Amino acid sequence: MKMMFIGATHEVTGSCTYIEACGKRFLVDFGMQQGEDMFENVKIPTAPGDIDFVLLTHAHIDHSGLLPLLAAGGFQGEIHATEATSNLCSVMLRDSAHIQEFEAEWRNRKGKRKGSDEYVPLYTMEDADAAISMFIPHKYDTPAEICPGISVSFRDAGHLLGSSSIIITLKENGIEKKIVFSGDIGNIDQPLIRDPQPIDSADYAVIESTYGNRTHEKPTDYVTALAEVLQKTFDRGGNVIIPSFAVGRTQEMLYFIRKIKDQKLIRGYDNFPVYVDSPLANEATDIFISNRESCYDEEALAFVRQGINPISFEGLVRTVTSDDSRAINSDTRPKVIISASGMCEAGRIKHHLKHNLWRRECTVLFVGYQAGNTLGRSLIEGAKKVRLFGEPIKVAAEIRQLPGVSGHADVNGLIKWAKSISGVKKFFVNHGEDSSAEALAQLLRDKLNADVYAPYSGAEFDIAENVITVDAKPVPIPKKKHSTANLSENYSRLLAASDRLAELVRVSSGRTNADMKKLADALNALCDDWQL
Repeated sequence: MKMMFIGATHEVTGSCTYIEACGKRFLVDFGMQQGEDMFENVKIPTAPGDIDFVLLTHAHIDHSGLLPLLAAGGFQGEIHATEATSNLCSVMLRDSAHIQEFEAEWRNRKGKRKGSDEYVPLYTMEDADAAISMFIPHKYDTPAEICPGISVSFRDAGHLLGSSSIIITLKENGIEKKIVFSGDIGNIDQPLIRDPQPIDSADYAVIESTYGNRTHEKPTDYVTALAEVLQKTFDRGGNVIIPSFAVGRTQEMLYFIRKIKDQKLIRGYDNFPVYVDSPLANEATDIFISNRESCYDEEALAFVRQGINPISFEGLVRTVTSDDSRAINSDTRPKVIISASGMCEAGRIKHHLKHNLWRRECTVLFVGYQAGNTLGRSLIEGAKKVRLFGEPIKVAAEIRQLPGVSGHADVNGLIKWAKSISGVKKFFVNHGEDSSAEALAQLLRDKLNADVYAPYSGAEFDIAENVITVDAKPVPIPKKKHSTANLSENYSRLLAASDRLAELVRVSSGRTNADMKKLADALNALCDDWQL
């Protein structure tokens, strides 16, 4: 029995763990690296075709996103996950493949003019379909024997519709061991979905540490705060544009807006329209509805039992086609437009920003985290002008941000989850930034008197003997070095151009007023374009 840590070691994304037991080789998650990559990951120590099966905690791309690549490499086994996770992956992996193919097409179109080598997508829609066909859905808390000696059970992790902690029981040569993988542990009191369900016992526990050194602020009264934004904007005659993640956050927004309508919190606009303009979000919403009995919390189920769909209401319009999307902007009524992507980097949201950002009466409302170097972060930080589709757009709309209902447990929630498990001989801390993983590891030692190990990629553990056989060391990814010579050359050109400009301004005193105004306007426009 051997366990090897591959990804999400001292990092937040790219989850993957490799296990050999009972004559089988399998993975727990195979996720895509997202954002900045700090440490090198070792490769899976066998060919994709030699992997027997995969256990998947949930549908987020940082846990599931490389499954099509595994299929492309020759994997022909089964992918075991909850029913809702299987349903969500059927749309999310196809969406990921579409992005890969679109990026390749765009790069190759540009590269052809430069004579560059062909850019090959990470995987294709055919690969995604192959992976999707391998899913085997499971119900929560229903043990299943995957093969002789290996059985699993999926416990609700409360992070996303269908998310799970996976309890794995291994029996080999008279030795029996139970390992639990936390997956991403959810925050409590999230709308729609249940709180994380505790695990009773395990020999070993692999626990995430996204918020391993942080606590959440007191949750926002979302219904009241959202109603205030809607009322203020509608009274100005404007639209509320909500960039939102298609899976999870969009459905939460619909849940809150249904409450606002039901409680008649908006005065004078009883039937205000709400557009969900994202094909992926609409497909995900249908999956939320179809999995309500197994995944909804008691509050949401109470609505269902009354015959009420908690994420639907009068005035909701779910657009599908591009023509439907374009038609939204011809609707002159004050309205809400929810569209992806959540950080404004791609998708239909950019078109809605183009039509509304320059209007003072409108509001752009952010309801999720905005990563650095994204359009969403630029707007949050007060950009006065942004570029959309090659055109500078003035930012006149009100920019607001409502703190999100975090989908991750904070450090107190992580400790509570770990404390509920009896009999743990060793905790393994992963899926957290370096400082966060180390902080949680120390807290588990201090508060639970636990044996804790925070592995780097490549670390190996003998499950039967409770021994770390390979204590891998961190291998930082080298930072890309920019050519100083090239920078110096280009900066010199810029300085030379500024000298010419200064000379042009200096000799312009004799020009006509109209010419000087024209030159000044041109220079101001140049500065605005570069956001100076």
